[in-house]
Amino acid sequence: MYTLVWTASFTRTAGKFLKQHPELREKFATILGDLEHDPFQPHLRYHHLGGKLKNIQAISITSSYRLTLTLLFSDQEIILLDVGSHDDVYR
Repeated sequence: MYTLVWTASFTRTAGKFLKQHPELREKFATILGDLEHDPFQPHLRYHHLGGKLKNIQAISITSSYRLTLTLLFSDQEIILLDVGSHDDVYR
């Protein structure tokens, strides 16, 4: 089991995201629960990013929305960084 670490920036962004997309509230909560249990579940579509985001990973919430994170294996921690549309989180 992993520990989710909510950064201040992620907390603000997640609040705005859920206010704009209330229909995704339940799915978002489910995704976070699944991520905490096992980030490598196939339906999360966990993947490493490249380029300027080289040390960051992402998972899919839907085909249009992503959640970016950093996974620290030594501490079993997942640091949540950003949530939003594909274009927003990969900026």
